[in-house]
Amino acid sequence: METDVHSGNKARLAPLRATMRDFEAAPVRAALEAVVTPDAAVHLNHPFGDLLGPGPLFDNAYAPLLAAWPDLERRDCIVMAGRDEHGFDWVGCCGFYTGTFLAPWLDIPPTVHQAAMRFHEFFRFENGKVAEMQALWDIPEVMMQAGAWPMAPSLGREWQVPGPATQDGVRTGPYDAGQSTASCNLVLEMLEHLQRYPSQGGPDVMQMERFWHPRMNWYGPAGIGTARGIAGFRNWHQIPFLNAMPDRGRHSRGLTFHFFVDGPYAAVTGWPSMRQTVTADGWLGIAPAGKQIELRLLDFWRLENGLIRENWVLVDLLDVYRQLGVDVLARLREFTRPATWVQ
Repeated sequence: METDVHSGNKARLAPLRATMRDFEAAPVRAALEAVVTPDAAVHLNHPFGDLLGPGPLFDNAYAPLLAAWPDLERRDCIVMAGRDEHGFDWVGCCGFYTGTFLAPWLDIPPTVHQAAMRFHEFFRFENGKVAEMQALWDIPEVMMQAGAWPMAPSLGREWQVPGPATQDGVRTGPYDAGQSTASCNLVLEMLEHLQRYPSQGGPDVMQMERFWHPRMNWYGPAGIGTARGIAGFRNWHQIPFLNAMPDRGRHSRGLTFHFFVDGPYAAVTGWPSMRQTVTADGWLGIAPAGKQIELRLLDFWRLENGLIRENWVLVDLLDVYRQLGVDVLARLREFTRPATWVQ
């Protein structure tokens, strides 16, 4: 029964999440090996890349973070599950890792204060085990906390992005198929209307007031920031985004999306999610390169009284910069290295 599948998958992931709240190497590694198959496809943001199975996932991603943040803990604010249009079952988690930043991590200098890093992590289950993971960690957020962001400033508001205002993001059973279907239909229709602009007319073709709450929050990644209300969303994200890449939505061939819902929450993942060309005004402070790029986005939406009230979005911005020929981590090292005298 579908309700048992989704509640069961959330329950299967719960021991890993619980172990990560008091993060210690051996228990976390064991919990990963218990729920993730040895040949699971693991897709992580730049610079981690693609890995295979729980061991490399721990050794290459979690272990270095734990070494830098020795009192590391995980906090989930959204845990939802559902079946996508391809028949795959997913669990989506949104939250943040936190701990005292005591040693360099990815060459980001330690702050010796508590740090936080938002995550969106999606787990595809097969036969009770994780067969695929797609995850984005907001590494630029950590750079900003360290005073070491070497790129253009954000247009939106940079802050500690909150969890759902209703505090019901960690979904418990039984699975509500009726509410989930309604949420699915509304978000899919909203996305279809967004794609109409600018190829089919001006901003009115998106009918944003029909889908979005007037007090909506769009929680973008560090480097873009948060936008409040429809005007804020358009001014601080959508207009600069479309000015830079006006061919949005015209190169979707070969892209695969996984859209699933759980009550008033919806989520989508794709690896990548979009393909478009940086032209016109450029984007994120980078001059227009005339180059087509791919974007990895992981999204969560919360619906309230038939409208979208909150939207959490992470984008692999370091990979975007990489595709445009900018090595952000190399610029970070130049930005933070000790001054030397050259004679």
